[in-house]
Amino acid sequence: MALVPEAVSKLQASGFRVALERGAGVAASFPDDAYREAGAEVVDQVWDADGVVKVRKPNDEELRRLREGQLLIGFLEPLTDTAGIEQLTRRGVNAFAMESIPRITRAQSMDALSSQATVSGYKAVLIAAESLPRFFPMLMTAAGTVAPAKVLVLGAGVAGLQAIATARRLGAVVAGFDVRPVVKEQVESLGATFLELGVRGEETAGGYARELTADEQQHQQDQLAERIPEMSPADVADLAAAFRRVGMSPDDWLLAAARKRLTETQRSDGGWPNEDSDAMEVHTTLTAIRALR
Repeated sequence: MALVPEAVSKLQASGFRVALERGAGVAASFPDDAYREAGAEVVDQVWDADGVVKVRKPNDEELRRLREGQLLIGFLEPLTDTAGIEQLTRRGVNAFAMESIPRITRAQSMDALSSQATVSGYKAVLIAAESLPRFFPMLMTAAGTVAPAKVLVLGAGVAGLQAIATARRLGAVVAGFDVRPVVKEQVESLGATFLELGVRGEETAGGYARELTADEQQHQQDQLAERIPEMSPADVADLAAAFRRVGMSPDDWLLAAARKRLTETQRSDGGWPNEDSDAMEVHTTLTAIRALR
């Protein structure tokens, strides 16, 4: 939800009139009455307003409703949806992409990208734990001991660090990797092991990792393909469905390495999971999660 009732109250106090699309906040547990109490007017459509705030970029129908000089604020995907940005430009819309807010002290209260990345890292681990056909923590029972799951988090940005912390709280044995050497201490401070691959990409002024060269990317992939089997005595789960549910896209090479290890293990054990399974959720001791930075 782009605006919570508390934000509506602040806008009202600053002299703005706020209109809410009927039922827009229900899925986020904010009923229409909460917005009415905050001073908002509940209407059937809001596209006549001078400014529109929404979480996701406008769809084709919504784009046609926008007019010249109108203000639009939301996650507009300016780096990946160039066609959408061009349409906004042609229509003369004054658009502000939340992703483009600079990572500076004065803008921290508006850093919605980091806050949503935190949610993604947390949710990705919960989905993985739910999908994994075994426990995350070590369990000691009268029938024996269940070893903990092993979790590998690739990328130790905001989402990755939250994924590491969440997996640790659930009792898994966690390893993390990032091309930025500066985050090694952060990974280890959360109780995880830092995976050394010999690939280094220094931080830029904005706090992000510089783009790796083609040779560095290939070296990273080769090293991960070799190291992943070392981390598990059994097999690897392809949790592509979990990735997609939180907007993540697992790398094909990582899944290929996982399936290769799975093939070798299952053939030696004389068994094989159902390849037609939608998510290829197989018995595993290693969950590979690629958390977006």
